[in-house]
Amino acid sequence: MRILLIERDREVASKILDYFEARGHQLDTIADGVAGLHFAASNGYDAVVIDWMLPRMEGPEVLRRLRLDHGVSVPVVMLAARVELSDKIIAFRSGADDYVTKPFDLPELEVRLEALVSRTEGRVTKRRLLVGDLTLDLSTLEATRAGKRLHLYPACRKLLEVLMRASPAAVTRRQLEHTVWGDNPPDEDLLRSQMSSLRRSIDGPFEEKMIQTLPRVGYRLVAASFPAIQAGLSRDSEA
Repeated sequence: MRILLIERDREVASKILDYFEARGHQLDTIADGVAGLHFAASNGYDAVVIDWMLPRMEGPEVLRRLRLDHGVSVPVVMLAARVELSDKIIAFRSGADDYVTKPFDLPELEVRLEALVSRTEGRVTKRRLLVGDLTLDLSTLEATRAGKRLHLYPACRKLLEVLMRASPAAVTRRQLEHTVWGDNPPDEDLLRSQMSSLRRSIDGPFEEKMIQTLPRVGYRLVAASFPAIQAGLSRDSEA
């Protein structure tokens, strides 16, 4: 499983990381609620584990925004030292699929995650993104347009996933940079280069273009027949 762990306690996060990686799982760890929301919404994880008490944004709010603002249906386990029924109700109403109280046994967390993921693996809406004739399979990481397989570098694939999840809405430059480089984007404008590479793969062989630039804002990806009616919008210039 590919799992995102949003946990403020470094010792707890380290123990979970060591256990899951030793069992053959891939784990990314984030200690901040706001950053965790961006990663959870942008990277196609099999499951997400969210601690309740997080800096900048608490776990239930992270989960609410993940579900409502980003429409992400990834299985989520909420971790908390809270044992009251009222707290569990808050977690489940925020969109949690399961609730684990601290302290907990790591094998229990693993089997709970495996059960959640096994029940959702067959859902096409989770495993495949579709915009017009463009498809991105989140299981195989294969992208196609009009049935033609597209070659994408890893960074371009991450950018494409974010744009497809948001489509037809715009995604800001800052959001896209965070997707690839996290909180430490490079000084030079590498996003422009990555977007140019993505354009060559997605739009180069086709007459109708899907990636559009919104000057001073960012980019958006739309179905080929979607009208470019916004003032100042360009398909050829760079943001």
